[in-house]
Amino acid sequence: MTLTPEQHAEIEEQRSLSQPTRRAVSPGMEERLYTAHPVLDHGLVRVIDYMGDDSAITQAARVSYGRGTKKVSDDRGLIRYLMRHWHSTPFEMCEVKFHVKLPVFVARQWIRHRTANVNEYSARYSILDREFYIPEPDKLAAQSTVNHQGRGAVLQGEEAARVLDILREDAMRSYDHYEDMLTPDAEAGKQGLARELARMNLPMNTYTQWYWKVDLHNLFHFLRLRADAHAQYEIRAYADTMCEIVKDWVPAAYEAFEDYRLGGVNLSGRAVEVLKRRLAGETVTAETSGMSKGEWREFEAVWG
Repeated sequence: MTLTPEQHAEIEEQRSLSQPTRRAVSPGMEERLYTAHPVLDHGLVRVIDYMGDDSAITQAARVSYGRGTKKVSDDRGLIRYLMRHWHSTPFEMCEVKFHVKLPVFVARQWIRHRTANVNEYSARYSILDREFYIPEPDKLAAQSTVNHQGRGAVLQGEEAARVLDILREDAMRSYDHYEDMLTPDAEAGKQGLARELARMNLPMNTYTQWYWKVDLHNLFHFLRLRADAHAQYEIRAYADTMCEIVKDWVPAAYEAFEDYRLGGVNLSGRAVEVLKRRLAGETVTAETSGMSKGEWREFEAVWG
């Protein structure tokens, strides 16, 4: 991760300031505020601001559902109940704003989650830095033979070295041309191309930055998909870092999320029926399950 001296100074200044407040604060998140957590080779995640804590979730739930929730013995139990039964609005009472630095191709995956507020660094007004994501050798893999959007075996030896050389050389050459197109030169008769046009020459592994503000319910949805083992490694690296941050922010809510979402399994009606038949002593096969081949394969991967 590369931070400029100005960015380091800004972070230190922000972390040195403290304001008295009557609002709820999370001690774990207070420690995380403004700190830049490195991701990939030049990326980062840092918390700019947040609202709410575990108690904000239970407070909202008790307002929403009235006296019935008084039977829940404690906040942890109520939060687990809400997560278990897929209630969403109490978790929307908490919000967080991240500063994220990430490769453009990761950003294009990320932006598909349309339930957040985003403001991205503008390459129309500013010049992008000469920073590119170059994978570690063990992250270079061939196309999977069974998953059309996944990776297979890791590339080895000369092929891996050749791919890394291509990635580096193409990125540097593209940036050289980007700079050249931007630079006016009166003696050479060059006016210099507009930034909004010159940027089209940059590769997808160029780093961009944005502020991303989201409520906890939609953040959990993002993390459930992107921290999953099947997610692309590069976006999963960001999701894993954010999981550690959220764990410190709302520990009870994260515990429930980890148990019921990350570590849980959703079953179709047919899958439930197959499990009941197995428990009754019946031998159920793919042919007698009523499932498609893909569904049966996924069922066996979890249940054997």
